[in-house]
Amino acid sequence: MSVRIYHNSRCSKSRATLSLLQERGVVCDVINYLDTPPGTDELAQLLDMLGMTPRELMRKSEAEYTELGLDDPSLDDTALIAAMASHPRLIERPIVVSNGKAAIGRPPEAVLSIL
Repeated sequence: MSVRIYHNSRCSKSRATLSLLQERGVVCDVINYLDTPPGTDELAQLLDMLGMTPRELMRKSEAEYTELGLDDPSLDDTALIAAMASHPRLIERPIVVSNGKAAIGRPPEAVLSIL
C-alpha cells in the first residue's frame, strides 16, 4: 500500500497524523508541501479525491487569503487552485492519500478510513 502525506512539520495536526500512521506501521511518502508544493494539476486531482471545492480546502485564516483577495466570490476554481499552488500555506493540512482516496487529518483519525 502506497501512502502519501502532504505534511507541515510546524502543524500539530499534521505531526499527530503522521505519528498516528507511523504508530500503525504505515510507511509514508512524506511531502513537505511548503517546500515542494503541489502544482495545479495535482491540486485538482487531490480536490477530486477529497470531494471538495477549492474554497473548502483553503485556510481562510492565513494572511495570504485576505491579502490576495481570495474571499472574492467571483473567483473561479482555476484562480483559487492557482493561488494555492503559488501560496501553499493556503492549503488545509495534512492531506493523506492512499488507495486512490484522500482525507484531511482533522482530526488525525479521519485518515484511517482510507487505509
